[in-house]
Amino acid sequence: MDEAEKLRWPFSDGSVTDLLGARSLHGSPDIKKRVQFHSSLVQKLALEKEMEGHTGCVNAVAWNSNGSLLISGSDDTRINIWSYNNRELLHNIDTGHSANIFCTKFVPETCDDVVVSGAGDAEVRVFNMSRLSGRRPREISMEPAAVYQCHSRRVKKLAVEIGNPNVVWSASEDGTLRQHDFRECSSCPPAGSANQECRNVLLDLRCGAKKSLADLPKHPLALKSCDISSVRPHEILIGGSDAFARLYDRRMLPPLSSCQTKTKPPPCVKMFCPLHLADNKTYLHLTHVAFSPNGKEILLSYSGEHVYLFDADPDSTSSVRYTADYVREQSFLPPFHKVPAKEHSKQRKISVNTTSRKFFGVDMCRKFMQVAARALEMGKNLMRGIDACNEVLESVGPDIDDHMTHDFLCTRAGLYLKRKWKNDVYMAIRDCNRARNIDPTSYQAHLYMSEALLQLGRLREAFEYAEAVNSLLPPHSELRKQVDDIIKRVASAELEKNRTDQNGNAKADTHGKLRSLSDVLFRSDVSGSSSQEGREDSDYDDEMELDYETSVSGDESRDNDQGVLRGSLSFRFHQREDQINEHARENGSTESAHIEDSAFQPDVAIDMKQRYVAHCNVGTDIKQASFLGDQGEFIASGSDDGRWFIWEKKTGRLIKMLAGDGAVVNCIQSHPFDCTVATSGIDNTIKLWTPDANATSMVAGPELDVLSAIENNQRKLCRNRQILLPFEFLERFRMHEFAERFECAQS
Repeated sequence: MDEAEKLRWPFSDGSVTDLLGARSLHGSPDIKKRVQFHSSLVQKLALEKEMEGHTGCVNAVAWNSNGSLLISGSDDTRINIWSYNNRELLHNIDTGHSANIFCTKFVPETCDDVVVSGAGDAEVRVFNMSRLSGRRPREISMEPAAVYQCHSRRVKKLAVEIGNPNVVWSASEDGTLRQHDFRECSSCPPAGSANQECRNVLLDLRCGAKKSLADLPKHPLALKSCDISSVRPHEILIGGSDAFARLYDRRMLPPLSSCQTKTKPPPCVKMFCPLHLADNKTYLHLTHVAFSPNGKEILLSYSGEHVYLFDADPDSTSSVRYTADYVREQSFLPPFHKVPAKEHSKQRKISVNTTSRKFFGVDMCRKFMQVAARALEMGKNLMRGIDACNEVLESVGPDIDDHMTHDFLCTRAGLYLKRKWKNDVYMAIRDCNRARNIDPTSYQAHLYMSEALLQLGRLREAFEYAEAVNSLLPPHSELRKQVDDIIKRVASAELEKNRTDQNGNAKADTHGKLRSLSDVLFRSDVSGSSSQEGREDSDYDDEMELDYETSVSGDESRDNDQGVLRGSLSFRFHQREDQINEHARENGSTESAHIEDSAFQPDVAIDMKQRYVAHCNVGTDIKQASFLGDQGEFIASGSDDGRWFIWEKKTGRLIKMLAGDGAVVNCIQSHPFDCTVATSGIDNTIKLWTPDANATSMVAGPELDVLSAIENNQRKLCRNRQILLPFEFLERFRMHEFAERFECAQS
């Protein structure tokens, strides 16, 4: 073990011995909660049991309220109920769904007798297990107690409210969030029926999606996930086919409406999106949203992106709120020589706080700086160097002086720019801006900002920052060589850009575009693995929009020839100007479909406070990111490489990587009271993970190279392609009978 590996801050929860000592001395009523997912146990998680019972990919797992039962839903259209005590299958329910089950839940306060499921057939089905008489058979074919067919597209997520046995909420790709009250009706006609008058639409977001924060919400928001706060059950969080998660207060929403009448999306209480993604014109969507156990934080998982943590607490003052104008301002703050002098004097003040926490001395901070600086200088162990900076900035940031904070921010920015993982350049800009707030004349911050802007292709701004560095550097500084190198690279890039423009090749740029159908049906994986390549969607275009999804089923992913993608192709093709009119004709008047520009107010979004990097999420749109345990001090996410990852919430430090599936891990659910995690994915099994004294501290097996696995995931995340296909071909995919032949297990 090298020096960097030995340099670790203690976890924020301390040691188990400390907890036991505190309980004996002072008493600790929440000792069970604090011990449940203690760091010493999380580091020892290992596979305990692989539970067999499904014949298809397992797309959903959920615990009951006391943790005695686990429910699962699968591509085989069956619901399984498992006993936690003996890890055995209790019931195998034939639901009658005609497509893959994507979500299933126990309904609260029903003695676990009522379960609900949502599937790709756009139906929500409710089953009452108490109707079984006598000895309960293992395999059950039973009629549902209720069937709701009012959705017109796949149901991707269900939500239930603690203490409420009468209502369930369903989020669908048709752009609606519906509220089903068991007391009102037990069925509803299929979508599109002449007699369909179901007044259960809680949120109508069929014109709710935004390309960027500055744009009007004119596009259908296909809902992918939703969650209800366990602390404030009136709050509901939804995420879908754009980059923004929306928080609504159910008490402030209009009455339930019918889908026959299209309504304007109601204003949300809060909107969440990382600042660097808020003006991203490429197609982004959320695969999972979740409240923390205490309701004060939320977690977002993006397709083709990372996992992000946000403050949701209404009393929190630490979260950064921004508008579209602020996004543009922060992406390029003027360099030193363009900032008014009065701002200098206001910002130049540097307070020195010599106090530090009892366990975190200045000497330890300096040792971490040595590790980070060495990694930056050598260009090796960059991830470890970033972790060293995170340990100081995230763990003891408020307890160190501004000078040290500035140095760590600049060092981390330099490490980000050398590592070049997805969006590292934006994290570097973020650190540079923070460093400049401490010291506006920081030549290190200006130098790294110049490099970051050059990587983004913003040549003029990069040159301005390089000029500012020259004015700030002391005479005969060795850094002038780096500045001269940046200026030369800017000049070279400018020449290349001008040459390209003159030759008229700019329009012929095919970066990220597929030229033929064979590029959709066949692919080559850099790593040579047969895991899923991912869901890919075209950028928005001025004339038309084209979205498509690709995926493979669990069995096919292992049996296919290498590089061949089989399974599902799901296309959405429409004219931008005609899209809203089309929905208006189907669901009501044209006036209700349009949003009045004059009434539109600039949206305010909340920026992220932590990012979790290591996994890959491009292959499925049901991939979860979850808080572990009742304290929620650890974050877990599945990945397309068949592994699942655990991070410390506060610092973003990766502390565990486990091999959880033969292809893809999608679902992660922690037990309500024990240190147990259930995971599922493309495999037909559910895996239970518990602490094992013999488990390795970092990975599931010594043969796994952590850094290589993570870097391979980052390469997959950075691959972004578009397609250009003939209109006639796409029209064929819109036909229902043709699409059925490509039905997907995990689109």
